[in-house]
Amino acid sequence: MNSYLGVDFGTAGIKLLELENRRGVPLLLTYGYSEGEVNITRGDFQRKAPEIINLLKEICQKAKITSRKAIAALPSFSVFSSLINLPSMSKKELASSVYWEAKKFIPMPIEEVVLDWKIVKEIKKESEETKEKNLRILLTAAPRDLVERYIEIFKKANLEFLSLETESFALVRSLIGHDPSVIMILDMGATATDIIIVEEGIPLFSRSIEIGGRNITKAIANNLNIDPKRAEQFKRDIGLSQDKESVIPKTITMILSSIINEIRYSINFYQTQSAKSIEKIVLSGGSAFLPNLAQYFSDFFGIRTYIGDPWSRISYPTELKSVLEEIGPKFAVAIGLALREIVG
Repeated sequence: MNSYLGVDFGTAGIKLLELENRRGVPLLLTYGYSEGEVNITRGDFQRKAPEIINLLKEICQKAKITSRKAIAALPSFSVFSSLINLPSMSKKELASSVYWEAKKFIPMPIEEVVLDWKIVKEIKKESEETKEKNLRILLTAAPRDLVERYIEIFKKANLEFLSLETESFALVRSLIGHDPSVIMILDMGATATDIIIVEEGIPLFSRSIEIGGRNITKAIANNLNIDPKRAEQFKRDIGLSQDKESVIPKTITMILSSIINEIRYSINFYQTQSAKSIEKIVLSGGSAFLPNLAQYFSDFFGIRTYIGDPWSRISYPTELKSVLEEIGPKFAVAIGLALREIVG
């Protein structure tokens, strides 16, 4: 069977789904997820590894997967990325030049990282004397020991580990596709929010802030002196309601102010590098469905903001529509990973 697993290890649990390539159309076969923190980047990984492996095995068994071919993603905060410009040259020369340029940009010994690079654009430089091309290259580097952790997990879970990529590329694949617009993806998870600026389908800028849905829940619990479970329910039911003077919306906007500052910084930084403007903001992650969040960002930044639909290119049974819409933002990374081998 020509099917693939997308496996997302998030701070709020593991999300997994299987897509089949049916004549070029991605078909949902099954999905599963767990609750609870799964952090592969932590220092106590070796102690936690058996628990993570068993959890992954359990999800695979309960979801009744048929494929063993898996793709996973590195969290954005653990990956270094940079855009570099190099003159056009042969592939062999380019590989060597990228390596030496990487040594200048990567803030750790080059021997301790797994290096990857991709040509994202050719820039023509024409003058009367010559017609030259410069290559814009997206450089990414991940700590080698972190990559080895992923390899260990999949090997011990009896899965064939096909590839590892950054969450930003998976999100672009599931939420944006071939849209050439300049788009900001705001992926709001349980403990962190990733800000990604995408141009012509390539994530050119990525920034992560350690504030997520749990920070909002904790602030509501503290302000109202209630338990976290009840605070979580209030957050989901009330969110950023029109009554901005009530405790819950005020508490949420207080937490969101740090995210807004990072968004503002990201927009300003991008626009100093480019003549283009952000055209859309796409929300993803478990906190995307916070009531009135999309409208709040639309009003604040004057940029159309909406919740992304990672199922838009996936074929699935119609009776699952309401369930899949509800979990969609949480599954955006996993969907993008499983799509990698189907749509490229």
